[in-house]
Amino acid sequence: MSVPKNLKYAKSHEWVRVEGDTAVVGISDHAQRELTDIVYVELPPVGDRIEASKECAVVESVKAASDIYSPVTGDVVAVNEELSRTPELVNQDPYGKGWIFKVKMSDLPELGELMTPNDYAAHIGA
Repeated sequence: MSVPKNLKYAKSHEWVRVEGDTAVVGISDHAQRELTDIVYVELPPVGDRIEASKECAVVESVKAASDIYSPVTGDVVAVNEELSRTPELVNQDPYGKGWIFKVKMSDLPELGELMTPNDYAAHIGA
């Protein structure tokens, strides 16, 4: 199971890659494996204000639907439109082409509340 060292993680299994004041968000390899085959991703609307730890998107698999929680507070500045056509990208490349949305962060100190890769690996028993 992959836990990239350049990311931050939420207990709810979302990851964050920081690019300046923008957070790229997706779900972890662990989460996509638990969900199995992803068939649909409901993306948050661009321009929406989202809050840390609040539901903002949904991932549906053949097994279940799962809420996605924003790891940070801010405004949605981009969504991965490719997931509308090929939601399985979340399974195939969860840390790359399977990213879900980007948030312009309004509360940078929130990043300090997220888990380090080592903490996340311990959290999932990896």
